[in-house]
Amino acid sequence: MRIVDALIEVLKDGEPLTYKEAYKKIIEKKLYSFGAKDPEAAVNAKLRCHCDGLEFPGASPVKYFKIIGQQGKRNLYGLLKEHEEQTGTKKKNNNVKSSDDDMLPEEKIDLTYLFYKSKLKKQILNRIMECHPSFFEQLVINLLLEMGYGSDEFSGHVVGKPHDGGVDGIIYEDKLELSKIYIQAKRYDEKNTVGSAMLQSFVGAMQDVQKGVFITTSAFTKEARRYAEKQQQKSLKLIDGDLLAELMIKYGIGLEKVQTYTIYRINEDYFE
Repeated sequence: MRIVDALIEVLKDGEPLTYKEAYKKIIEKKLYSFGAKDPEAAVNAKLRCHCDGLEFPGASPVKYFKIIGQQGKRNLYGLLKEHEEQTGTKKKNNNVKSSDDDMLPEEKIDLTYLFYKSKLKKQILNRIMECHPSFFEQLVINLLLEMGYGSDEFSGHVVGKPHDGGVDGIIYEDKLELSKIYIQAKRYDEKNTVGSAMLQSFVGAMQDVQKGVFITTSAFTKEARRYAEKQQQKSLKLIDGDLLAELMIKYGIGLEKVQTYTIYRINEDYFE
């Protein structure tokens, strides 16, 4: 029997348990013999890794448990619905915040990284807003080329002018320039959203070109997104400020790497 199987067994009666209580019940029922120096931590790790709603490096895609409440600073765990139906456990609300005290080290690292990345995104967008509009047009060309669009590094060109008809850049997908992607780049303040009228103008400027990418540092209205989704004549992709910053981080545009960390976890199967 694995630790996970032992946890499922002790949670079958429907009583929510903290990881410490779950460990005690496993010992009382002699379901598993622990060799670890800190067996309670091993139980907590299995609960967290297989807990619905908790996604972090090292978390398992297979979920057996859920957080259904709190006891002091500790989370109370129960079985997921599919296991409840098999064991008769009552349904409970899963809209409960995870306790910081129960978090695994890799969870805390991941949470810190997400907070850091959120701040970095804002810094990226602020820095873009400080630059000249023509710099932004070249930036989006560089980004799309780095993402793999275009036949080579020279396939992207900025064409934006005061009366460009809604096209700021072109990427040629092949050497003979038979297939093109039109780009519209709008360096807007976050409060200045892009509406459907501007997308319609861009689509009109695309003429015989079938693919278009509209990129903004702000956001798109619901009507604009709905318009893009319903497009049948053209293939139109929208990239808002948040996604733009996300892609710039992913592909290292305008950034330099400072440090890389590798997250490890114990391979329980190896030691068992």
